[in-house]
Amino acid sequence: MDEVSGKLQVFFEESFWIGIFEYVYRDELSVCKIIFGPEPKENEIQEFVLRNYYKLRFSPTIKSVVKKKEKINPKRLQREIKKQVKEVGVGTKSQQALKLQHEESKTDRKIRTREQKEQEERYKFQLKQQKRKEKHKGR
Repeated sequence: MDEVSGKLQVFFEESFWIGIFEYVYRDELSVCKIIFGPEPKENEIQEFVLRNYYKLRFSPTIKSVVKKKEKINPKRLQREIKKQVKEVGVGTKSQQALKLQHEESKTDRKIRTREQKEQEERYKFQLKQQKRKEKHKGR
């Protein structure tokens, strides 16, 4: 049976509150970065995830090694959660996935701007040719 897990980390970076949503399915990690702005409350975060989960743009998947989860004692689980809350930052796999997503968007942007530039140059060239023809019509 396939196991799906999701994890949302919210932390303060520079001047914004940022959330990193990690999604693991079939040992493949995908990440999405969410910028909240002011400090979000727990109910606001829950509402945001419920309303906008399908609109989130996740990074391409990265193969990850997921440990098999065994049943954990509730007190131990609480201790681990407190420990994770104290940690600041994002896991390296998440950083790799975000970097990959950033690189993809950068290449897409470059391709789009190059195509627009070429189209603009073609248009200008056609205008020049048309003006040239109009000048020679009167002779």
